[in-house]
Amino acid sequence: MTAAPSAVTIVGASLAGLNAAEALRREGFDGPVTLIGAEDHPPYDRPPLSKQVLAGDWEPDRAALTDAEELAADGIEARLGVRAAALDLAARELTLDGGETVAFDSLVIATGARCRTLAGTEELAGVHVLRSLDDCLALRADLEAAPQRVVVVGAGFIGAEVAATARGRGLEVTLVEALPTPLGRVLGDEMGRVCAEVHRDHGVDLRTGVGVDAVEGGDRVQRVRLSDGSSVDADVVVVGIGVICNTEWLEGSGLSIDDGVVCDATCLAAEGVVAAGDVARWPNELFGETMRVEHWDNAAQQGAHAARRLLDPAVGPFTPVPWFWSDQYDRKIQLAGRVRPDDEVRVVAGSVEERRFAAIYGRAGRITGVLGFNRPRHVMRYRAMIEQRASFQEALAANF
Repeated sequence: MTAAPSAVTIVGASLAGLNAAEALRREGFDGPVTLIGAEDHPPYDRPPLSKQVLAGDWEPDRAALTDAEELAADGIEARLGVRAAALDLAARELTLDGGETVAFDSLVIATGARCRTLAGTEELAGVHVLRSLDDCLALRADLEAAPQRVVVVGAGFIGAEVAATARGRGLEVTLVEALPTPLGRVLGDEMGRVCAEVHRDHGVDLRTGVGVDAVEGGDRVQRVRLSDGSSVDADVVVVGIGVICNTEWLEGSGLSIDDGVVCDATCLAAEGVVAAGDVARWPNELFGETMRVEHWDNAAQQGAHAARRLLDPAVGPFTPVPWFWSDQYDRKIQLAGRVRPDDEVRVVAGSVEERRFAAIYGRAGRITGVLGFNRPRHVMRYRAMIEQRASFQEALAANF
């Protein structure tokens, strides 16, 4: 039988890492817990960065999840502003930036992901990504300078939220999406078109089916040249074209890396090593597929589950129904489940035309997901049916 950990080191001081640390204490683990984070800030919440903090409605401290005093009170040693550079699984050692080596007994990997960037924009002022608190504050400062136009590249959920927040500030916004339909690969074309119209309803210049050939300017961005030959003048550009898992530091470690840290169904990556959050890839037995999920709720749940797995080898598989929300203008968009673009989609409540509805997705006779626009009650009830492995017909017959 695997020995209980004597100490736990957590690499990654965001939501998943913090939840792992707090779960260890809740479960009665009284050994040393060390939380290593690349950012200087104590753990904070990311969803407000594209909404309340970016809009200026919140100051950054409202997004904090904890502080140094609370961590110390829980007996959690926080080493912030320190990046992990390498892992030697056989020697049970971490190497940190600067060359320091740190021995570990048990390990939680929660290093998350970073934003993809557009080549050639690294030194161009006014071009932003949005992942960290520092990213948010830099972008907020540019938005507060009243730019003539903001161009958002990528109409995924982060890009869409930034566009909505910028419009809420009264700024002119162009939203550029390479796919014919925003979010078509996530929601399917029918529901993706609904998301597109929400932005057009609010005055966004939405360009679809077009890519970016170049971002041009001198010291500062001046325009974005598109693949259809057109160009858009811009004072501020926000790039939201996906993320890359932070796994480079694990190369040669002995762990299996494949678009994330490969784990078993319980989140175990190797003896005494678990992974959680955006960086973890594991087989979710509820859906019969291996997945990596980049949502807030998953990071919170998986961090806690991974910590329990370190303490108790009998902990079962991690089988959540993935769920997230996106606030855009006056719409709260929620999606639960695991949907594919070719799933059958049926509106079961409300009106698409009024942008207040619930739609369910089905595949192979089973409900696979639910999408809600300002329909949180329906989303939660259909989410429970997904968890119960209900049939699509049972979901259609439900009267919520």
